[in-house]
Amino acid sequence: MRSSFRMALLAGGLALFLGFLLQNSSLGIPSDGREADQKAIKAVLEAQQAAWNRGDVDAFLVGYWHSSELTFSGSSGVARGWDGVLARYKKNYPDRAAMGQLDFSDLEFRFLGPDAAMVLGRWHLKREKDELGGVFTLVWQRFPDGWKIIHDHTSSVAPAT
Repeated sequence: MRSSFRMALLAGGLALFLGFLLQNSSLGIPSDGREADQKAIKAVLEAQQAAWNRGDVDAFLVGYWHSSELTFSGSSGVARGWDGVLARYKKNYPDRAAMGQLDFSDLEFRFLGPDAAMVLGRWHLKREKDELGGVFTLVWQRFPDGWKIIHDHTSSVAPAT
């Protein structure tokens, strides 16, 4: 009887441990759907990059959550709400020349749950008169219509001299 009790405890503990491992993708154990989610988020970023590079700020913002709760943090402070973020972009990038050519790179994905992710990366903007770049952290949420950015923190980084 004592032996069967220990076996039951061992089996139960093993089941809990395996359940924990399968749910915690940060341990390097692949979890179902993460590759598809990563691909879906990359597709949004690629669409944003293409929209930006053709000078279409409105199409660029399709990748953001269309909500009054959307936030954007940058060097000029925090912009709140989809309308506020749109106004910020249009003020800082009033025309095609100011927008230049955008490139995203060095993307790192961290899934925070089944419907949440954080993506770190670098951005580079090449314009006729100058080049600038920096880093970003995007917080994503999955909605019925797909993955959307719910918070964007973008910073400029001075080029190394």
